[in-house]
Parts: sequence; structure tokens; C-alpha cells
Amino acid sequence: MYQKYYVKLTSEERQYLEKLILSGSAPARKLQRARILLKSDTSEGGPNWSYEAICDAFVVNSMTVTNFRKAFTEGGLEKAINRKKPEREYQHSLDGNAGVHLIALAWRAAPEGYERWSLRLLQDRFVELEIVRSISHETIRTTLKKRN
Repeated sequence: MYQKYYVKLTSEERQYLEKLILSGSAPARKLQRARILLKSDTSEGGPNWSYEAICDAFVVNSMTVTNFRKAFTEGGLEKAINRKKPEREYQHSLDGNAGVHLIALAWRAAPEGYERWSLRLLQDRFVELEIVRSISHETIRTTLKKRN
């Protein structure tokens, strides 16, 4: 496999990555990316490991190495070692008013035959009361958790 993306770290970037790895307090994924970038370093004094050597040493796919190198060459160090933020926006299906109704419903006594409200029971009652057309039990959970 030929090398398409070359990683040339400055001494500051190399020191930053080494310090990050030695601290060991970063997420494992970030540490793995830092190690791969350090071994990919083609600048003078850098190890300049091949794709195969990195794949064998870190038990990763060659596409993983390619993607990290590509992220570094196109976006810099921070883009290469940090996770990409999700591109989609999540819309909350409950506005403030509906959230208040949900909390009021959850604080009421459970229906007859039940000891307490379950998420699915709240979901069914919420739709039954025509506050919303449909809602997932997960939305019920996150709304109640957020307002706890």
C-alpha cells in the first residue's frame, strides 16, 4: 500500500502528543489516535512507520490509519485526535409546555392496578390525553431525567 497522506509533526505537536499519552487520562480512542500519529510522523527524527507496521502494532485496519492521517493533513492535530461532532441536529419533540404536562402526569398517583408509572405507561397516557400525537418512551425518560 502506498502512502498518500504524510504526517509531519512539529516539535510542539510531538511533545503535546507524547504528554497526552503519558498522562493516560484522555479517552482511549484519543490516546490510540495520538499513538498512531506519532508513529506516522515522517518529519526528521520521526519513526515513519509503515501502514502495515502500525496496523500490526495497534491492531487496527489500514483504513483507520488512512483516516487519521487524512484528518491530520486536512484539518490539523485537533481534528485528527478528537472525535467528530455529529452533523445532524436533534429536535426535541416536547416543548416546555408539554414537558410541564409530562412532569405533572408523572407526579400523579399511578393508575389503578399499577404500583408506579413506567415509561411506557406514561407514553401511552400522554398520547391518550392528546398532548402529543406520538412520543417515544426514550423521550419521556430524557425529559424526566433532565427535569429531575
